[in-house]
Amino acid sequence: MKIRRALATAVAAAVTAPVVLLSSAPAFAEEKPAAQTQQAKPTIKELRKAVKRAQKEYDAAVAAVEDAIQFLEEGLEEETYPTKAALLEAKKAAEAAGKAKAEADQAVVDAQAELDAATTDEAKAAAQQKLDEATKAAGEAATAKTAADTKATEAQTAHDDARVDQTRKIGLLQKARDEAETKLEDAKKALAAAEAEEAEEGGEGEEGGEGEEPDGECVPVPELTAVVHGLPDEVVGGTTEDFTLRVTNGTGETMDEVYPFATVHGFDTKGFEELDSYLDLEWSTAASPKWRDAELLGGTSLGSLKANTSVDVKLRLKVDADVPAGQGSVYTTADFLNDDDSCGGFPDLTDHVFQILPKGADDGGDPAKPDDAKGKPGTPNSPSGQGGTSTTPVNTTSTTGSLAQTGSSDALPKIALAAGAALVLGAGAVVVTRRRKADADA
Repeated sequence: MKIRRALATAVAAAVTAPVVLLSSAPAFAEEKPAAQTQQAKPTIKELRKAVKRAQKEYDAAVAAVEDAIQFLEEGLEEETYPTKAALLEAKKAAEAAGKAKAEADQAVVDAQAELDAATTDEAKAAAQQKLDEATKAAGEAATAKTAADTKATEAQTAHDDARVDQTRKIGLLQKARDEAETKLEDAKKALAAAEAEEAEEGGEGEEGGEGEEPDGECVPVPELTAVVHGLPDEVVGGTTEDFTLRVTNGTGETMDEVYPFATVHGFDTKGFEELDSYLDLEWSTAASPKWRDAELLGGTSLGSLKANTSVDVKLRLKVDADVPAGQGSVYTTADFLNDDDSCGGFPDLTDHVFQILPKGADDGGDPAKPDDAKGKPGTPNSPSGQGGTSTTPVNTTSTTGSLAQTGSSDALPKIALAAGAALVLGAGAVVVTRRRKADADA
């Protein structure tokens, strides 16, 4: 996500200069799109798309040739195929007609023998009549056999014609396949030449951050959420807290690959010392039950997530026994990448702020707060809020001047956490970009 990287870069300076964040003036100005210039030749992005299209066309052409050959060898010879079925029936009829003619011819031979053996006029007359009938039947059988043989020949010709037609189709498909292969080779050569030219010109490309993004535009999808459940508002040194990250696809479309992101960030009560080394966030899933460092979660796909469904990721936060008092936050978000190279993610960063209490701290008091702030109700995203879930927008940043005026000790850790949130956005956004680049290079 370009917007996350831009925000992370802008806030990096603010971490070392909190006064900028405490100013009542906007900390960031909206990025203005650079003036578009016409290019006389296609971009690398366009050339990559051309290669993909050519590859799909070639693969389809190869499959068409293979299917056509298989149909010639198998499909046309199935007994249910019309010309094959007609041929089998005609051959069967011709065989039956041939058998009937042979029997009729034998009857003529037998009748002739009987006539030759007759000695009386009465016997000779009966044998002659029998011979005449057999001769007539033999003639009819011969005619039937001729007709059956003709039909069988015609059926064979029709089936042979079907095979010839299919062979011609295979020839045309093979020609189309060869043309598609040439087109693919030309597209690959054009892409290779453009990439070589860019390398010679010293272009940073995708790895440099200023070059082209991989194919497809990542878009903000607020309906893809990653929300923490079960993390308390206070954690104590030397303890472990188990909770859940629920990733929900609230859109009407299936997401092919979903990548959750979670990390933890903390500062002491003065907002100057990071407490990240005291906080260890781990994750596991049903498919991968072994506990792993949360830094590895961003590159782990949860697989396909259907429309209006959710999947849970187990999280646990280990708090070092030597942690000083302070304030922390678990930041979460999620991105997706589809098979068609479209991508996107939740446009904001959801955070759950919690108080960090040193080991053995009195449950009735809060070392992370000054005495004059104790007992005052707070709300998420407010300077005096003591915990809860909030959302850090990636496209706007507002500050409250009263924080600098009151000198509240809550201000600096919250400002530091806000700066850390922007840096987290920049780190988390790289996940899908790298994944998409890896797919593009494959």
